[in-house]
Amino acid sequence: MSDTKTFLLPDLGEGLPDATIVEWSVKVGDTVRLDDTLVSMETAKAVVEVPSPVSGKVLKLAGAAGDVIVTGTMLAEFEIDPNLPQRADGQDTGHHHGGGHAPAPQAEPAPAAAKPAEAAERADSGTVVGAMQSSDAVRSEQAVAVGGVKAMPAVRALARKLGVDLSRVRATGADGVVTMDDVKRAAADGSAQAGATPVQRAADRAPAPAAAPTAVAAPARSALSASGRPMRTQPPGVAVTGQPEQLKGVRRNMARVMADAHSKVVPTTLADDADINAWQPGNDITGRLVRAIVVACKTVPALNAWFDGDKLTRTLHPQVDIGIAVDTDDGLFVPALRNADVLDSRGVREAINRLRAQVEDRSIPASELSGYTISLSNFGMFAGRYATPVVVPPTVAIVAAGKGRHQMTPVMGGFESHKVIPLSLTFDHRACTGGEAARFLKAMIDDLARPN
Repeated sequence: MSDTKTFLLPDLGEGLPDATIVEWSVKVGDTVRLDDTLVSMETAKAVVEVPSPVSGKVLKLAGAAGDVIVTGTMLAEFEIDPNLPQRADGQDTGHHHGGGHAPAPQAEPAPAAAKPAEAAERADSGTVVGAMQSSDAVRSEQAVAVGGVKAMPAVRALARKLGVDLSRVRATGADGVVTMDDVKRAAADGSAQAGATPVQRAADRAPAPAAAPTAVAAPARSALSASGRPMRTQPPGVAVTGQPEQLKGVRRNMARVMADAHSKVVPTTLADDADINAWQPGNDITGRLVRAIVVACKTVPALNAWFDGDKLTRTLHPQVDIGIAVDTDDGLFVPALRNADVLDSRGVREAINRLRAQVEDRSIPASELSGYTISLSNFGMFAGRYATPVVVPPTVAIVAAGKGRHQMTPVMGGFESHKVIPLSLTFDHRACTGGEAARFLKAMIDDLARPN
């Protein structure tokens, strides 16, 4: 009787409870070798490739692209081939590689976090940082050919989201690798829509023009039936075209984090306006907000802190690491602007631009999405005046800046129109007093009032 191996989905980083299948690199019946790419999985922070733990024949796969797999449950099942390389006992990653009669296998340990230097070395590769333990070494992601197309896991995930067929995308990357920009360009010009008629290249185009596909118009909505009578409105529980959608990846994690914060934090919000009428041309709003937060943190250290509600302990931080909220179609990212207290205005802008770019192409290291000491949400770049932003433990405060406006301000001898920025400060009242929060907000307002 041949040995079989049930492979459980390992923890892909920082105790994440599940992951979403992006794309399988194998199918049932295929023969795979040890450490061949098995599947691309999307977590709350990255898209990572999961390597095969054995060499053998694929017997079963858990789910299709888009399905959510819980950590520690079956991902794949193999029939082990003794004639192919297998992982030695001394290289075991926590999974059992014996027969089906053996005890239940344990989940693989979480991969080591990518070091900043390592992340920098592959920043230009277009990959999302994520590594899986392979034998006794950490194996980084690389572009793999699936269906004859070379692309990073994050690129494949983006193509699936945008409805782009990678086989029809013109690759501009090294060695024929499809890049993020290639996919975005194809999505913008509609040249590689999934399911559409392939666009022929100029050299291969036949003399006769191809017939354009006929678009099928969606039926118009109407409150009348076919006989012309008013239709009965269905109750809200009856779904016709709108179906429940399972949250995945970043948005799924955002839902968990927000619910956890709501259940733990005792939030209180203060709001006021910062008068920026004295600003000279060329001031960067986000840069000035960052500087004002740094000044306020030095004035009132109690808000630049972590709080442990279980142990009732508080940690005051000597450095200021600001979590910058970045809104994306996939959900909310909060990368950390490290050591904001030692950066000048140019350094702040460069760091923020780098973080935003890494978030957009999903190449940001997981280590940069945690560990901040206070948060900033500049929602005013869209709309809105005041807010009640959510404090995410273990931090104890978050600053939100609304849309700037002009208002009449009393001055000596009359009134003047001054530009102001609405500020909202939410703090955890378990860790901070109202007086501390008010002094923090005043310190921000005073710094923002300076000309430069």
